[in-house]
Amino acid sequence: MWTPEEDRAHTSTTVERYSMATREQKAQIVAEVAEAITQSSALYFVDFATMTVAEDWELRRMLKSKGARYRVVKNTLLLRALEQTNQPQFDERKLFGQTAVVFASLADPISPAKVLKEYSSKHEGKPRLKLAIVEGTVFDGSQLSVIASLPTREEIIAGILGSLTAPASGIVGTINSVIGGLASVIEEVAKKKAA
Repeated sequence: MWTPEEDRAHTSTTVERYSMATREQKAQIVAEVAEAITQSSALYFVDFATMTVAEDWELRRMLKSKGARYRVVKNTLLLRALEQTNQPQFDERKLFGQTAVVFASLADPISPAKVLKEYSSKHEGKPRLKLAIVEGTVFDGSQLSVIASLPTREEIIAGILGSLTAPASGIVGTINSVIGGLASVIEEVAKKKAA
């Protein structure tokens, strides 16, 4: 995990590093980003330009706690990486300006949207979502609330398990009451025979 000082240095020099990178370094960056894309169930492209370093650092921590990764990538290199993967087409102009990518884990494509929505509501709309690709579907940046309202896989599984255990607990209760009633009947019969 980066310290705030390392993060500050990374964020402030990212654009400079990409512009001064050699062809081989750029190819390596494209390969790394393409690999991260293929290992993600969702991609969230955000404009971080108006964020302070402290805000950027806080957002990174929140995303990391949900298993997501955050990376600043030069748009030309990002577009090259996207071309190497089987992502749906979108208007490249939507990535205009400084872009950071949030890579969602394979198991949880929705939690990063929830984090971004919660964070931007507390920080005057920062960062702004440019667009998202969630499990092969392209969403406009204005649809963050729609994505964030979707249930996570954990929430879906909990709902299914809850609906499965509810009938089972009802059956157990019914069986227990039948057994309890049967025990009462047997006890009454035993009392009558003893009398």
